[in-house]
Amino acid sequence: QVRVVESGGGLVQAGGSLRLSCAASGRTFGNYGMGWFRQAPGKEREFVAAINWSGRSTTYADSVKGRFTISRDNAKNTVYLQMNTMKFEDTAVYYCAASAGGYYNTEGTRYDYWGQGTQVTVSS
Repeated sequence: QVRVVESGGGLVQAGGSLRLSCAASGRTFGNYGMGWFRQAPGKEREFVAAINWSGRSTTYADSVKGRFTISRDNAKNTVYLQMNTMKFEDTAVYYCAASAGGYYNTEGTRYDYWGQGTQVTVSS
């Protein structure tokens, strides 16, 4: 069992930056692939970024590539999402998820554990 808790959301102006954190419980955090997803009002949940168990492999949605960076610190059981040059359309609830398979995945159905989400609002 893994429990994940997101933090770091808030209000930011367009062009600004935020860093989200996802703290995970459990000794086996280092075995899990981790991902970030988001859901804007009236829209379906969408993939944002993912990282494999070691942190050596990452993948991003085209909409955030070059602006967002996912990373992890297995010693701290934490995964991060650094968001730069933010746009109004980045406004959403951001969710962290853990996949027992260890690999990164873009499909939400591949993830076993989800956090409650953190609100990110970008003002134009």
